[in-house]
Amino acid sequence: MKAIVLALSASFTWGLADFFGPLKGRTLGALRVLFYVQLGGLVVIAAIVAIRGRGPADSAALLAIPAAISGTLGLYAYYRGIAVGAVSIVAPIAGISAIVPVIFGIATGDRPSIWQFLGMSAALAGVFLASREPGRGGSKFAAGVGLALLAAVGFGGYFPPMHAAGNADFWWASLIFRMTSASVIFAAVAIRRPMLRVVPIQFSLLALIGVGDMVGNLFFAAASTSGLVSITSVLASLYPIVTVVLARLVLKERVARSQEAGIALTLAGVALISAG
Repeated sequence: MKAIVLALSASFTWGLADFFGPLKGRTLGALRVLFYVQLGGLVVIAAIVAIRGRGPADSAALLAIPAAISGTLGLYAYYRGIAVGAVSIVAPIAGISAIVPVIFGIATGDRPSIWQFLGMSAALAGVFLASREPGRGGSKFAAGVGLALLAAVGFGGYFPPMHAAGNADFWWASLIFRMTSASVIFAAVAIRRPMLRVVPIQFSLLALIGVGDMVGNLFFAAASTSGLVSITSVLASLYPIVTVVLARLVLKERVARSQEAGIALTLAGVALISAG
């Protein structure tokens, strides 16, 4: 029960951060937003670990490094996808990252239920419908779909190593993850040299988004201490539900009926994977 509550908490906080962060990215640019998001999360988790004053319990916490590289690349693709496409399309497609830990679980001995297999089939069918944008000249791929699929791969690659790292020491796993993730973004900023200046209120909001993202990582890492990777990961992957609801309420997004069906089918698939 504890693992389920923590994984769902991760899903909720990620859903909030993954709506407001990319929304800021549309106007400020993905790299500039991610720079301050990473900085805000890093400062807070570093302060917490320093106050605790304990060293890492196990070297397996270093598995947060590959988790961070995969997750950060996925996050950048996600931000770029929402910059060019609808949140209601990009978020559910990115959410099929839930399939990756299920496949990993199968490879390591887990036996998914029939509901999880149905969920994977529904999610993939939903992605196909959601990605097709009808028009007079025939249907075409909706903007941002390719980037959303890249985000799904990146997010999916995050779950198994971060689960192992969190199981070893979730506090240090969260710090190592954020240090690595921030290093990736800072390196990209050094190479691309985007304008970084923001007004103080924007800085505060971006730092708060970063804290939310960091808390989501912390919740997931903590859930890993008492739950299977195939369960905690798919529960944490429910974040697109929060993001899509916010897109409808705040942005008033509307898409074609066939894409509506695809979004619903994708979210239902992720939910079935979790419920299985």
